Amino acid sequence: MSERLRWGILGTGWICGQMTSDLILTGHAVSAVGSRSQQAADAFAAAHGIPTAHPSYEALVADPEVDVIYIGTPHPFHAANAVLALEAGKHVLLEKPFALNRAEAQQIVDLAAEKKLVVLEAMWTRWLPHMLRIRELLAAGALGELRSLIADHDQKLPSDVKHRIQNPELGGGALLDLGIYPVSFAWDVFGEPSSVYALSSPTPVTGVDQNDAIVLGYPSGAKAVINTVLDAAGPNTAVLVGTGARIEIDPVWYNPASFSLIAPDGTLLERFEQEVPGRGMQFQADELERLVAAGELEATILPSSETVAIMGTLDEVRRQIGLRYPGERAGGG
Repeated sequence: MSERLRWGILGTGWICGQMTSDLILTGHAVSAVGSRSQQAADAFAAAHGIPTAHPSYEALVADPEVDVIYIGTPHPFHAANAVLALEAGKHVLLEKPFALNRAEAQQIVDLAAEKKLVVLEAMWTRWLPHMLRIRELLAAGALGELRSLIADHDQKLPSDVKHRIQNPELGGGALLDLGIYPVSFAWDVFGEPSSVYALSSPTPVTGVDQNDAIVLGYPSGAKAVINTVLDAAGPNTAVLVGTGARIEIDPVWYNPASFSLIAPDGTLLERFEQEVPGRGMQFQADELERLVAAGELEATILPSSETVAIMGTLDEVRRQIGLRYPGERAGGG
């Protein structure tokens, strides 16, 4: 690519810092940051060496020195922030979960299509090197007929009821922060599920989902078995089981990770290991820049229609476990 896009960072929280560090480490141009206060924007800009700090999101998206906006605000603000950026003519990399629900996701995607702009869900795991290799192995039939995917995302996160993860006003709970990773992985491997089954337990004070067990069924008979917990640390491994071989992904499977391709008799067929600069969040930015340079609007690895459909699966899980966020209409829309 002859000329890199100029990135603006909308938000100054932890995930925005992680993304910005990876962008700068790998040669992306970060031109500006926007916050709800000048003080927060200035501090973030100083920490990352960003030339321009804006005291509002409106000022950031209006900046002519910015081509694309990365949005890393809490979930309930994703739709409004994405609409703001798209209306200003900026491409958008929108942190997962893409929105609170399918209806919001569809609104964002429709607006991007109308404006002929790229909007990409920042499900960064999809573009990591080990996931690219796993996709190659699946396409080559190396696992035979797929039977199951088993994956967990369990973390011991803050128990303070004021923390974002515990706060229903901020879309808290295990599902949208943690469970979305294995749900998206299952979509990547199997496509749309034909059945969804979910069990959950709420947190005792705020009532968001403390842990979720999800089984996704497919017409082939394959199953994805998913577990996610926000108050206990799990192994965070993933296994793909086929009739011809299995893939065991090391912890932490949704981060840059190694994996083993293993025959039914236990023979090691392939060991995949690769070092990744930084946290690995830059690969999704590479893809967005590639799409813009090629004049394309849809990523093959994660098209916007799939992002919307994944939100629909999460809506169905929430319907079954009785989790609705403040301000949502019945049905999650």
